[in-house]
Amino acid sequence: MLYDRWCPIMNLYIHAGSVTKVKTFKLVSLDLVEEKNDDITQRRIKLIDGLIINREDDQGTWVIEAYLDQEYADFFSDLVDNQEEFIIQVKITKQSNQPASFLVKAIDTNLIGDNINVLFIGSIIDRRREQIEKMLKLLLDEGYQGEDLLNEFKRRGEESTR
Repeated sequence: MLYDRWCPIMNLYIHAGSVTKVKTFKLVSLDLVEEKNDDITQRRIKLIDGLIINREDDQGTWVIEAYLDQEYADFFSDLVDNQEEFIIQVKITKQSNQPASFLVKAIDTNLIGDNINVLFIGSIIDRRREQIEKMLKLLLDEGYQGEDLLNEFKRRGEESTR
């Protein structure tokens, strides 16, 4: 078992004698990012309900719990057995939010009535850093250097936030 005890009123996990303060959010969508025939696709998983927890630990660990129809039981059991990391995209709190990407492992499934819950553990993928690196590479490829590089980077950054 991953945690010894959960105290929902105070948002605390108590595990092996240590207490961890966490932040919890509602999970509103879940997509698996899959590679098929050199093409990257997203597989939408129909959520009944879900929760995402930022453990706020030194490793930047997140726990994601998805409550799903039992039709997904075999698929996610295979992922748990396989223990390979994969990418998921989730929307947190409301459907209009931008998706966040995570590198996760499926760590457990549980039958709950006619449905299942699936637990994932992993870390968030910082897409902003990736976008910044792409923009810098583009600017360097366009020949910007030194102070001109910095000024153009700032200008394009301001344009993208409008």
